[in-house]
Amino acid sequence: MCRNVLYPARMDFFGAAPVPAPADQSPPPEDEAFVLGMLMPDDDGDTLSDTEIDAEISLGPLDRGLLALHARMSGWLVGSGNRRGFTLVELLVVIAIIAVLIGLLLPAVQSAREAARRLSCSSNLRQLALATLVYESTNRRLPPSMLHAPGTVFANNNGSWGVHGRILPYIEEAAAAVKVNLEVAWDNPPNSTSGVPTTRISVFVCPSEANAVMRTKNGAPFVFPHNYGFNFGTWFVYDPATGSGGDGAFFPNSRLKMGQVSDGASKTLCAAEVKAFTPYVRNTADPGGQFPPNAPPTDPAGIASLASGGDAKIGSDTNSNTGHTEWPDGRVHHSGFTATFPPNTK
Repeated sequence: MCRNVLYPARMDFFGAAPVPAPADQSPPPEDEAFVLGMLMPDDDGDTLSDTEIDAEISLGPLDRGLLALHARMSGWLVGSGNRRGFTLVELLVVIAIIAVLIGLLLPAVQSAREAARRLSCSSNLRQLALATLVYESTNRRLPPSMLHAPGTVFANNNGSWGVHGRILPYIEEAAAAVKVNLEVAWDNPPNSTSGVPTTRISVFVCPSEANAVMRTKNGAPFVFPHNYGFNFGTWFVYDPATGSGGDGAFFPNSRLKMGQVSDGASKTLCAAEVKAFTPYVRNTADPGGQFPPNAPPTDPAGIASLASGGDAKIGSDTNSNTGHTEWPDGRVHHSGFTATFPPNTK
């Protein structure tokens, strides 16, 4: 048997490094020796290969495992006579397995991401509701959707700030709130030059919104869209001639207190998710002639005729569908919703 032998060192648990055997430890009996990684002559002049061992030795399971591992690893050594690399078939099989694993993991990852987005969106709604309650507690009334003198006409479309702009101080946006003049239309100076309308207010945008991009006007940034509208009522919103409002909590000029919410705050809609860049039609004939305030339409097809002759904000590109894009604006098609039909009715 070869006299130059390599015997295993001691290994600790939990991945500790091998600890060399003490210097005074005597070598193992010759019958237990085996040669790793070299060809050496034995007592009879023959040679032992990398994995050969004295035939008289009875190998245990650990010895056999070590020898099998060594035989496999020695095939990877540079210069080894029995070196064998991956075949093309083996490589393709490994790639296919990896592709299958990725295919199985992607849906789970996407589902987890969407669940996180949904949680964030729900959190935004909760913050808006809390901000509205704090506003009511501070001002002794709920915020109005806009302020308007009955019988008068606004000088432009964007005559008054909506609920979103009025609750800025209560959603940790004081830096934006101090730049806002609620007595001036949001797209007029100094509001239009303050940078607030083009600011992305994180609480106003759901992470799942596919079109969370700046709305432009004449090629320049105009306003950032949003995803949360406030409850303007069932159907009728506001009569500018008489100043009467609908049954929502945020009609124009409203001064509602929480005690006036007769169904209770837990059973009355405050805000809801809406889609940014929503198509709509405005400036139609008065819909109250066909559907008065106390008789809202029951079929979406029944209001299609109302769109004729109106100003259609409908187009093939995203920027042409401008509903729910002007979060500072107090009009219902921008900062609110009505409950005439269930959510997502076409």
